Amino acid sequence: MSYPQHSTDMGTHPELTEMRERLEHAASSGRGIALEGLIVLSGLYAAISPWVVHFFPQSDITVNSLLVGITIGLIGLGTALAPERMFRMGWALAPLGVWLIISPWVVTAAHTARAGIIWNNVCLGAVVTLLGLAAMGLTVGVSRHPRD
Repeated sequence: MSYPQHSTDMGTHPELTEMRERLEHAASSGRGIALEGLIVLSGLYAAISPWVVHFFPQSDITVNSLLVGITIGLIGLGTALAPERMFRMGWALAPLGVWLIISPWVVTAAHTARAGIIWNNVCLGAVVTLLGLAAMGLTVGVSRHPRD
């Protein structure tokens, strides 16, 4: 008995193609473009903030902010360049934002940081977390509401 052969390639599935089109449409909307730009800018600021706020001599938090900022910036750049593939990575911004909030107490050697470092990371972490939630909301809205 022979069974009919079906393609297992998910790239040709009609629902996947439709979802990619909806993600592309959402990413090219005004909200999507603004969100991409804000993500890139917040990542850039997180990367340079140790020198703006003068984290010296605490090198641990400097390296942490630099690496987290580069990661956030790369996620933002990826969503701008390949939105149909990268926009769902916006969920990763929420835990990165929470990490920025708690990192002044976790990363520093004596578990104490100056007030400027704490305020910088808490405010920046809150912004990044909100951007991550907004990116998730944009993709959830796209998944549930078909395009007109």
